[in-house]
Amino acid sequence: MTNKRDFDEWHSKFKKSIADYKYYVDFEKVIKNVESIKIELNILNSLIGEQNIEEKFIEIVERYPETLKCIPILLAIRINQIPVKTIDEDKVFDFNNPNHSPEEYAIFMKETGLFDLLKNHLISNLIDYVTGVETGLDSNGRKNRGGHLMEDLVEEYLKLLDVEYYKEMKTTEVQEKFGVDLSEITNAGKTIKRFDFVINHNGTVYAIEANFYQAGGSKLNETARSFKNLAIYSKKIENFKFMWITDGAGWKSAKNNLAETFGVMEHLYSIEDLQDGVLEKLLLNNNLE
Repeated sequence: MTNKRDFDEWHSKFKKSIADYKYYVDFEKVIKNVESIKIELNILNSLIGEQNIEEKFIEIVERYPETLKCIPILLAIRINQIPVKTIDEDKVFDFNNPNHSPEEYAIFMKETGLFDLLKNHLISNLIDYVTGVETGLDSNGRKNRGGHLMEDLVEEYLKLLDVEYYKEMKTTEVQEKFGVDLSEITNAGKTIKRFDFVINHNGTVYAIEANFYQAGGSKLNETARSFKNLAIYSKKIENFKFMWITDGAGWKSAKNNLAETFGVMEHLYSIEDLQDGVLEKLLLNNNLE
C-alpha cells in the first residue's frame, strides 16, 4: 500500500521548531556544575592580577591540590586528562589525580595562556568566567535536546492511548519478547537496530522512529533513504509495521528524498498528524489500515 496523501500539502504543515524554554540553555545544569567547584574556583581567584603568578600557583597547588580539577573547564574542556604534544615528548596531564609536579602544571598554565588571562586582569572573577564557559558548552547540547523533545512529544500522545509501549527497544529484544522474525531488516540478525518506541497492539507490533530536524544537512537524505528501505523490507514481515514520525524546517533542503520515502511508506507521519489524532485512529479505531 502506497501513501495516498498529497506530499506537498503534508510537507507544507511542518513545524519550524518544537523548542521549549529549556531547549536553549539548561541553566540548572550550568549552575550545578559551577557549584561543584565553587570553593576551588574561589581559591584560584587569588591568582587574578598576581604578578608572581607562577610561584603563587605552585604554592596553591601544593596546599590545595584539589584546585587542579578546575583547570580543564577554564579551557572549555570537560575531560580530566589532557594530552599535550611537544617536539621533545608527549605528556598527559591528569587534573583529577595529579601525575606531574606542581612546577609542570605551572608550565601547562603558562603555555596554554591561562596565566596571562589571570595575571593581566582579562577576567575579574573565575566563577563568572566558568559560568559563561559552562553556558557555552551547554548550548552545544541543543541537538541532543532537540531529539529528545520530539521523543517526549510523541510519548505524550502515546500516553493518551490505552496501549502498552516500550522505549528504546532493540530489534533483538523485539524478536525475543513478541516472537516477530525481523531478519528482513537486520540482515539475518547480523545488525541490531534500536527503535524509539515499540507498541504491541491487537497482534501487530509497531516499531516507531521519531525525530525533528530544525536545520538541514546531508544526514537528512541518508535518513530518508535508510527509512525508505526499512519500510520496504518491513512490509515482508508478518504482524509488524514500521512507523516514522518526523518534522522540522530542516526537511526543506531534503524534500525530494523525503518525498520518495513518503511515496512508498504507509506509516509516515508529522506533528500535524499527531495533532489530528493519527495514533488514535490507527491503534484504537483501526481505520487507517
